[in-house]
Amino acid sequence: MALLTAGALIVGGAGVGIGLGIGGGASQPAAVAPSSGTSGGGVSGTSGSSGFGSSGFGSSSGSSSSGGSSVSTSAGSPADVTAIAKSVDPGLVDINTQLAYQSEEAAGTGMVLTSSGEVLTNNHVIEGETAISVTDLGNGRTYRAKVVGYDHTDDVAVLQLEHASGLSTVKLGSSSGLRVGEPIVGIGNAGGVGGTPSVAGGSITALGQSIEASDSGTGTVEHLHDMVETNADIRPGDSGGPLVNSQGQVIGMDTAASTDGSFTFDTPSTSATQGFSIPIDRALRIAKQIEAGHSSSTVHVGATPFLGVEVTTPADLYSGGASSFGGFGGFGGTSGTPTSPPTSSGAAIVEVIPGTAAASSGLAQYDIITSIDGRSVTSPAGLTQQMLGTRVGEKVTFGYVTSSGAHGNATVTLQAGPPQ
Repeated sequence: MALLTAGALIVGGAGVGIGLGIGGGASQPAAVAPSSGTSGGGVSGTSGSSGFGSSGFGSSSGSSSSGGSSVSTSAGSPADVTAIAKSVDPGLVDINTQLAYQSEEAAGTGMVLTSSGEVLTNNHVIEGETAISVTDLGNGRTYRAKVVGYDHTDDVAVLQLEHASGLSTVKLGSSSGLRVGEPIVGIGNAGGVGGTPSVAGGSITALGQSIEASDSGTGTVEHLHDMVETNADIRPGDSGGPLVNSQGQVIGMDTAASTDGSFTFDTPSTSATQGFSIPIDRALRIAKQIEAGHSSSTVHVGATPFLGVEVTTPADLYSGGASSFGGFGGFGGTSGTPTSPPTSSGAAIVEVIPGTAAASSGLAQYDIITSIDGRSVTSPAGLTQQMLGTRVGEKVTFGYVTSSGAHGNATVTLQAGPPQ
């Protein structure tokens, strides 16, 4: 599966691709139909991997463009979408990331929370990054940024710009009193072109929506809940940008979009008919937890422990069908793999990345990781989850099974690596 999202726009060696949805700006996610919400119109769909057809729901009714920015409006849109956006723009940033392990670049959007440079964005915008540069739209300056922390499950991340001061901030509203039919505007770095943000007007079409999203780049699956659904034309690069009300107050963070019932972080250029945003109240609660340094089973604070392997399920690897890998980033395919895995559960190694901790540990391609410090690993997602509970510099023992069925253990001192 792949998650279709408003996510990061990916640029790789083979040209421009659409990527992150949920995985660090580096993916194309897909999902199943929304559920358990209050809907302002019928929404249906099945899981998909890419591409958009016409769902006949909330299609764009008008658009214009100037330079790198564009303006689109859908049913119920405020009359003055451009003026609303101009009041918000100074508090936004363009986020550009390097994903060295994938030989790619990604672009997304962020919202400035403090004048000293604290920025709120989606986790999938920065997932897998090895370097981040952020351009503040209020003063035009570009800053280096570090990841303060992130919530992989709720797709929220907090960045801190280095040596920033006096920045304009977004005007925060509340998502507690939202209603179906309320006019909204989505704003962001659509297309990853930078400069004046693109603007998508529309209205709220449903509340409390849940979607299941997967990232074809990392193989991880995210269950996003209590999402605000709109008919705004959310596009690749908009992820992490604001969904605002008619007063220019942020009520949500743009995260995913769909045109055919499939939901992704990175939609094709076709106009989206369903946009999904994280309610701002929930995003801010997570951001405050990160700021306070309180890690949990879902929130990671500080540097990310890094093993240095690309993984997938044993069935996918041993059938030769591995095109997306869970765990710690990784893109590409594999050929000539064995056809009978020694175990059906665990995280199968597609590739050991040269120069990483795993490379000198004894772990090898086709090995299946089955445990961490004696705790069972049953899937790539399980490996990722357990890794988030470890620390940089910690010695961790991985149990594994080789392609011949032999059992082994590898003790590794974890390095600092890209966010998961």
